[in-house]
Amino acid sequence: MGARLVVVGGGISGLTTAYRLQQALPDATITLIEGDDRLGGKIKSSTFAGVEGLDEGADAFLTRVPSAMNLIAELGLTAQLTSPAIGAAYVWWNGMHSIPEGLMLGVPTDLAKLARTDLLTWGGKLRAALEPILPGTGVGADSVGRLIRKRFGKQVHERLVDPLVGSIYAADTDRFALTGVPQIFDLANNNRSLLLGARAARRKAPPPSGPIFAAPRTGMATLTDALASSLRTSGVTLRTGQPVQSIERSATGWLVDGEVADAVVLATPARTTAPLLNALSADAANVLAKFDHAGVVMVTVALPGDSWPAEFRQRSGYLVPKPVQKWVTAASFASSKWAHWQPVAPDNGVILRISLGRDGRDVTDQSDDALTRAALDEVSRHVGFELQPTEIRLGRWPMAFPQYRPGHAVRVAAIESALARDAAGIFVTGASYHGMGIPACVQQANSAAQLVAKFVANVRN
Repeated sequence: MGARLVVVGGGISGLTTAYRLQQALPDATITLIEGDDRLGGKIKSSTFAGVEGLDEGADAFLTRVPSAMNLIAELGLTAQLTSPAIGAAYVWWNGMHSIPEGLMLGVPTDLAKLARTDLLTWGGKLRAALEPILPGTGVGADSVGRLIRKRFGKQVHERLVDPLVGSIYAADTDRFALTGVPQIFDLANNNRSLLLGARAARRKAPPPSGPIFAAPRTGMATLTDALASSLRTSGVTLRTGQPVQSIERSATGWLVDGEVADAVVLATPARTTAPLLNALSADAANVLAKFDHAGVVMVTVALPGDSWPAEFRQRSGYLVPKPVQKWVTAASFASSKWAHWQPVAPDNGVILRISLGRDGRDVTDQSDDALTRAALDEVSRHVGFELQPTEIRLGRWPMAFPQYRPGHAVRVAAIESALARDAAGIFVTGASYHGMGIPACVQQANSAAQLVAKFVANVRN
């Protein structure tokens, strides 16, 4: 008889884990349980303003980390991929300013290019120019904000690095671990000067062989739908609308709400995972319960194209730094960023995706009217004219982004060690642990499936 395996969580991490388990253990009986009434987690696509598959959550993935691209190829989706048409963006700082060239996640690599920006004052530029001659800092207190201010000064941090990193992770970089941003961590860990290290890394990097980001033309849910379809075809049981209430020990392994399992993978957010482990590993549960998660709201609007400035059609959107931020943290000019997202309209209409909320400013409990009003009022002020949307869609994403506080890597190691000691056969995976973003979640799911297969083999032997 094959192993009995349960995966809890039907987002990209849980679906990929089940997919890899089916490949590694084809004789196993695999059940995936999702508390929501649909699969996909933070990935969701729907029709809006005449565009089919317009994403409500994540709208792309990084191609240079191979895990997601490999999965896409296995599922036969490579031919469906498209990439952003425009990469240049603004920062709004009491007006629109082009993001300077020569940045690596906001870290400058070229002082001459930095000198030409009007986003920083001359005092801010001169402070940044001191970075290459400062003594080495190392990873220090494991805070992105503390490191960048110490190296480049306040303005580079609050107008470049914090908006860029913060927009990716919904983070406050003063409270975000360096280990959560591997590019910056590696620069700090391996170089005396971040600027010189980033410049050297760019020179050594092989010429780009393709786009940096990609997505299926029919939306990111094409990926999770394809995973779910493959799982059903291979005999994996998928259950939705059933939040797991308990995991208990049994004579031969585990009971997940009465479902017998030899091994369990929890692909759920840390705070959701914690109560399921209270009776099994108090040490792991206590650490998990202390994790913070940031909620965000995505307001998507369709606008008539006749009032949209021509220069905005050459940009992918803009970021709003915290000192001048209210509720809106960023706005994507989505129909410029993605050529295939042009709405079906005779007036060359425009689609915007407006992001609200972040770590320290959770707005997911606000009313629809308040959120819509804030999005329209603030973006109208940013772009310099009143938005007159023809269609509006609002999506709430509570607890969407786990926050990697300084010391995150140590806490994750403690969780994994406690589970191995107290609850062998239970594994955790997903964005709360070893990286956010689709490629990182896919890679962690691959690793989780390998650990489960190894565990099953050891138990049988």
